[in-house]
Amino acid sequence: MRKSMFLMPILAAALLLTGCAAGWGPQVGTQALLFSDYSAPVSVAHSEAGFTKVGTAEYVNVLGLVAVGDASIQAAMKCGGLTRVHHVDYRSFNVLGVYHKMTVYVYGD
Repeated sequence: MRKSMFLMPILAAALLLTGCAAGWGPQVGTQALLFSDYSAPVSVAHSEAGFTKVGTAEYVNVLGLVAVGDASIQAAMKCGGLTRVHHVDYRSFNVLGVYHKMTVYVYGD
């Protein structure tokens, strides 16, 4: 009993100190402890042709409790009026693991 009373606060602290607003993809596990703001690729098409339009879509996650938005490639294509995808990038913004915003950028025509 005494041992479990000692372990309970340690387990509670471990749960509370973990970052809850985690995202998806390559950035999972690469979030900085205090603050992160970076961009990275998701996919690249095999087309040599350039692109003329850009569409964006995003979602926001707060404390891992509330997540709203649509950061899908399809939503970004609709926003930018795209019919063909050239390549896709994303930007991740995270503060203390409490607030996380993911923005997807779709480039194409």
